[in-house]
Amino acid sequence: MSTASALPYWRDVILTAVAPAIWGSTYIVASELLPPDRPFTAALIRTLPAGLLLLLFTRQMPARRDWWRLLVLGALNIGIFQALLFVAAYRLPGGLAAVLSAIQPLLVMVLAWAVDGRSPAQTTLWAALAGVLGMAILLLSPQTVFDPVGVAAALLGAACMASGVWLTRRWQLDLPLLPLTGWQLVIGGLMLAPVAWLADAPLPPLARLQWVAYAYLSLAGALLAYALWFRGVARLPTVAVASLGLLSPLTAVVLGWALLSQSITGGALFGLAMVLTSVFAVQWTTPRSK
Repeated sequence: MSTASALPYWRDVILTAVAPAIWGSTYIVASELLPPDRPFTAALIRTLPAGLLLLLFTRQMPARRDWWRLLVLGALNIGIFQALLFVAAYRLPGGLAAVLSAIQPLLVMVLAWAVDGRSPAQTTLWAALAGVLGMAILLLSPQTVFDPVGVAAALLGAACMASGVWLTRRWQLDLPLLPLTGWQLVIGGLMLAPVAWLADAPLPPLARLQWVAYAYLSLAGALLAYALWFRGVARLPTVAVASLGLLSPLTAVVLGWALLSQSITGGALFGLAMVLTSVFAVQWTTPRSK
């Protein structure tokens, strides 16, 4: 591939990577700024207002045949994923919660092989396996704070996102980017509403910084990030998109180091380095064909 023809690909990679980088900040925002023990309320506030804003702006209805697919995608990409993301964010250190998403590209490969009959390139498979191994090293490190519920939530959330990425590319709904994003956010938010009502305590009076934190989660973490993410899903190979989710650990760890004086040393540092290296290796070795 020539340098000129490679530039659009890497531009799409960089823009898509902004989304998981923003999502990586979710962990420190949730643990340090939001009212405690309200994961489903945080997920609801993040998704529903952003989705309504996009629908008010685009005002485009999906085709009748696409409704059931939108319901599935809204559940996987938004409703279930965001609920599990915030459960993990409240229970695990940010770096660990994000690194558990290392399983995403491997799951996408399994789906592509089992359902689509597409065998991944050997180098891409080894790169993804290196990310999962790095995840295991970090998880089993003596420095790790092990919370079974948080770990399970992070792993299930990664599985939901992997399935959502694969189905989004497989189905290719007849909707432009912004209404596609808006409808999924609204559907996922409506699914979260009764869960937040039943499972979380009511919100206390919010300080100004907490209002800013919720606004950031909704406008940057949902509206902007999901628009860039679904743009990447439409333009990049599916495995390459899934692997970019591993950039969340970089953001989470850097923010924890810069703002909370957190550190990762020894075997955990080696595991994290393996995970991050696998991101770039998957991008480099994945065939450009979609």
